[in-house]
Amino acid sequence: MRVTRIIGVTPILARFDPNLLIILAQLLRTRSVTRTAAQLRTSQPAVSRALARLRSLLDDPLLVRTGNGMTLTRRAEDLVEPVQLWLASTMTLLDPPTFEPATLERRFRVASTDFGVMAVVAPMLPEFMTLAPRAAIEIVPLKGSMGDELASGEVDLLVSGLDSDPSLAHEQFLFMEDFSCLFRHDHPLAQTPGQLGIEEFLDWPHVSFTVGEHDFDRVDARLGVAGARRRVVASIPYFGIAPGIVGSADAIMTLPSRAARSFAATYDLAIRQAPKEIGALKYQLLWHARTARDPASIWLRDLMAKSFSE
Repeated sequence: MRVTRIIGVTPILARFDPNLLIILAQLLRTRSVTRTAAQLRTSQPAVSRALARLRSLLDDPLLVRTGNGMTLTRRAEDLVEPVQLWLASTMTLLDPPTFEPATLERRFRVASTDFGVMAVVAPMLPEFMTLAPRAAIEIVPLKGSMGDELASGEVDLLVSGLDSDPSLAHEQFLFMEDFSCLFRHDHPLAQTPGQLGIEEFLDWPHVSFTVGEHDFDRVDARLGVAGARRRVVASIPYFGIAPGIVGSADAIMTLPSRAARSFAATYDLAIRQAPKEIGALKYQLLWHARTARDPASIWLRDLMAKSFSE
């Protein structure tokens, strides 16, 4: 078997079996092949073979027989402390990492749309600030699946209503969200209550909300499946500016319903449920395998899901 040479690793260490150190640690403590075999639940011949290998590798007898049994050589006595330190450091390396939010100093980069921040990030932020006062969240624009950004660690987490790529991301379902339409109160569509029909929806100009560098619009995608097409007079990347546009024009803006309800109440706009052909939005958390077992990332994902469910 070819052994890749690592800087700082000597030839003897490259061919050294770590199991030998476990046996050596017990031999140094018990000074007995029999007791070492019993404590490690292995056979005496196996321990004897390991001791022979250790003697060859270290060029020292390690244990020598005296009238009172076995005793340590000077070399073996010098090894007691470093071997114990090695065992302790190895256990630290292999034990699951502990995680304390209160001491966490980290800036999480979360990619999201306006609605993702409104529906998922904002509700959990007060608890995040309380539990992890030294940590921070940086929101970056959501640009499609962002598989490369997740893989490289440039982004830790996506809060997304876009379809995920199973080869690039893990996912956690959050909720389904239907759509509603906003328009000014004196708009003709505001005079009739209830869900909009597809024909009257298509009769009017629209302001679209796009996501990412490819100008993806969920509403247009659903309409395309239904064989329909709307007339878009303006496309915006942030729906926070939508109220100012639809409040002064005949255009319609279609948004996730809870965002539409919030804007309707705040900016005195009319609201109606979008046509059934548009369907609902599946919102989820998406992350890469590289952070799947990271304790801090797990904590943040759980906090988001918990805060939303409450």
